[in-house]
Amino acid sequence: MVYAITAIAILVSIAMALGRAILGPTSYDRILSVNAIGTKTVLLIGVIGFLTGRPDFLDLALVYALMNFIGTLAVLKYFKFGTLRGGLSRSSDKSS
Repeated sequence: MVYAITAIAILVSIAMALGRAILGPTSYDRILSVNAIGTKTVLLIGVIGFLTGRPDFLDLALVYALMNFIGTLAVLKYFKFGTLRGGLSRSSDKSS
């Protein structure tokens, strides 16, 4: 019973984060809320795995957490540099 209430509370917090993703005044607010949705989804997968008696859901939750983290870094890099290719500017490498 407690875990079902926990799952409902996680769903409510996902809905609130979705509202922030839609209404966020800046793109960084939207990115942060989408990252929060991903984190809460990882928690929800763990709770559902516990409710259904399937501990292999924890493996899925870990994979989804890694994908969420890497995806957030990629989106932030794209917003900062305008591309996903390469790294920082190499103006210090020029020796001419």
